[in-house]
Amino acid sequence: MTVTANSVLSRPAGRRPISWGTPLTYALALAVAAVSIAPIVYVIVGGFRTTPQIVADPAGLPDPWVWDNYARVLTQSDFWRQAFNSAVIALGTTLGVVVLGLCAAFVIARYTFRGREALHTFFTLGLLFPAGAAILPLYLMLRDLNLINSYYAVILPQVAFSLPITIVILRPFLSAIPRELEDAAAIDGADRLGFLWRIVLPLSRPALVTVGILAFVASWNAFLLPLLVLGDVSLHTLPLGVQNFSSQYTTDTAGVLAFTSLAMLPALLFFTLAEKQIVGGLQGAVKG
Repeated sequence: MTVTANSVLSRPAGRRPISWGTPLTYALALAVAAVSIAPIVYVIVGGFRTTPQIVADPAGLPDPWVWDNYARVLTQSDFWRQAFNSAVIALGTTLGVVVLGLCAAFVIARYTFRGREALHTFFTLGLLFPAGAAILPLYLMLRDLNLINSYYAVILPQVAFSLPITIVILRPFLSAIPRELEDAAAIDGADRLGFLWRIVLPLSRPALVTVGILAFVASWNAFLLPLLVLGDVSLHTLPLGVQNFSSQYTTDTAGVLAFTSLAMLPALLFFTLAEKQIVGGLQGAVKG
């Protein structure tokens, strides 16, 4: 490999190129991973202990391992009802986010019209709007629409608040699709919807999986909105179930940890199994 004079002169004196493979980088990565994983491991392992064990040694390991806490939670009908409610709301939110976000992002990315960039900026500004600030007017609006104590009271607002990040991620993917493909599809007789269905959807699969997973996990873990609009106990989701369980069994710390572990397990597994899809989708959005 030859080094030209220009490359030598352009490099600042006394400054070496940054290497991301240094031991310090790996140490920082491991520290961040430990901080993120340690609470999850503590909750899961704590479910295999008894409350006296936790009180005597909060950071210890189960000795012996106790399975009764998880068995007791899994045999409760309330847990499965709350899991069903969480699944319905999360899947409904995910479907709404993917369909509406794809349609909106497709128009903004592939159509040319006056105010297109202003519309995209409007959606982008939605990322800066905290959902908590809209809780009171949102509750009043849902009450006037007679949607309180229904799945729609949670699904519709969650879809609305997830659209900004969805459009921000999807637009670069859709804009990067060559115009030649659209022209070829038009020559073959495909209209705009045909082009969207036959070409855009397969090519945008990583981005669609990314926004779908983010919407699912956020909906599964949502607490404040279901707490305000789901007064009916039979409609409570798992995050609300954790609160109800911890309030009912205040002295059963091990049981609360077991319930919490099972409540977060589906979203955790779902996110972990699709990690590569999420990384690929976000990388495509940044490149676009």
